[in-house]
Amino acid sequence: MKCLVLFRLITFVLNAFILRFLSKEIVGIVNVRLTLLYSTTIFLAREAFRRACLTGGAQRDWSQTFNLLWLTVPLGVFWSLFLGWVWLQLLEVPDPSVVPHYGTGVVVFALSAVVELLGEPFWVLAQAHMFVKLKVIAESLSVILKSVLTALLVLWLPHWGLYIFSLAQLFYTTILVLCYVIYFTKLLGSPESPKQQTLPVSRMTDLLPNVVRNKAFVNWKEAKLTWSFFKQSFLKQILTEGERYVMTFLNVLNFGDQGIYDIVNNLGSLVARLIFQPIEESFYIFFAKVLERGKDATLQKQEDVAVAAVVLESLLKLALLAGLTITVFGFAYSQLALDIYGGAMLSSGSGPILLRSYCLYVLLLAINGVTECFTFAAMSKEEVDRYNFTMLGLSSSFLVLSYLLTRWCGSVGFILANCFNMAIRITQSLSFIHRYYQKSPHRPLAGLYLSPVLLGTFAVSGGITGVSEVFLCCDQGWPARLAHIAVGTFCLGATLGTVFLTETKLIHFLRTQLGVSRLADKMT
Repeated sequence: MKCLVLFRLITFVLNAFILRFLSKEIVGIVNVRLTLLYSTTIFLAREAFRRACLTGGAQRDWSQTFNLLWLTVPLGVFWSLFLGWVWLQLLEVPDPSVVPHYGTGVVVFALSAVVELLGEPFWVLAQAHMFVKLKVIAESLSVILKSVLTALLVLWLPHWGLYIFSLAQLFYTTILVLCYVIYFTKLLGSPESPKQQTLPVSRMTDLLPNVVRNKAFVNWKEAKLTWSFFKQSFLKQILTEGERYVMTFLNVLNFGDQGIYDIVNNLGSLVARLIFQPIEESFYIFFAKVLERGKDATLQKQEDVAVAAVVLESLLKLALLAGLTITVFGFAYSQLALDIYGGAMLSSGSGPILLRSYCLYVLLLAINGVTECFTFAAMSKEEVDRYNFTMLGLSSSFLVLSYLLTRWCGSVGFILANCFNMAIRITQSLSFIHRYYQKSPHRPLAGLYLSPVLLGTFAVSGGITGVSEVFLCCDQGWPARLAHIAVGTFCLGATLGTVFLTETKLIHFLRTQLGVSRLADKMT
């Protein structure tokens, strides 16, 4: 785990270094246009195959499964050729004087997708046998080596343009596949290894396509399941990458604005991935164990219902306070953070207002994560299905709203559309929680109320740091910047002190959880 955090930190620093040598147009082409080509090719060629082949049990003919997985390669070749033609012939081509070698970039990114598909049988075999460490090491090593190569080429050969990122992308997928191939080569070459004895193959050639007389080339049940998964997940892919599809096919933003938006979006989502997502996943498991799914609160063990209510109230309070802190202080420190991370390219223009808007979105993300983790744990299967159907409709409307808002207010429109979508989801979850506890004496939604003193402290801190930004940030040198940081540190300390004095129930909850976590670490 510590190595994984270290890898992420090194990658983060390298990416910050690389940004200082790039134009925002190149960032937009690489991070949005070419990455979308790669991810779409990969998705269309393998996603359904992965899900179908991982669904089967241990008792199966693995040679047929491997044969089915190898079909992803010719399928990937087809999609890479077709989508490459679309990217070259139907979409807007960037000015060669601003973004050179675009055609080469399209070809190499499409090729890198095909290269990655060569490792699909190895990946599925590793996942089916729970080789989690292999996956983490392979992906982390590939990403960090890609970042190192990109940084070196940007430093030594900046005039190469898209050649740099094309070469780095191909290098990334090659290293990723080689990690799996080398691992299984060594594992299958050690017959005495306990892991080797659990595998359904004994040599590397067993993973290659194999035609056997009087036996079907593939398991037709898996093949039909693959088609079913493809139909189910196709819309999900469009919705997941919706913003990039809107940018790429509807030309709502120029390449420079696309690049700035993608960087800010990735920076803003770091908080959600590193802080809120682990909390959401952990407490979803807690609620699922404590509560009986689909059963009214009055018909369950009241002790369990009470515990769930206390935990939910504390989590809501924690999410609200964390989100408000990020929102209030993010408004005054977005420009400084972007300037430190990526220089003038990010801190000038639309970057600061995008990050400020994203800080508001983080507040909604924090609250939604908590409300949905309880909602999905307590809902019946039928209610979950209805909820997912509603979310599908909301996600579809999000694409339309994104297009309209970006036409009206530029790249901020994407974040505003996300805020609207998240607000609707929160409303749905809050409505369920209110109904769930309506007939009980517990009121966990009280966690969304803050004392007037604490709200006043947030307001004063926001005002002081806002004035500080006007006078001290960000073009008056480092002494002024450090003074601005000192003002923010003082205001943050005052805010946290007020939290300690006014939210004693939450502080007790956090201390209890920290004590339990330390005890669990000692026992393991």
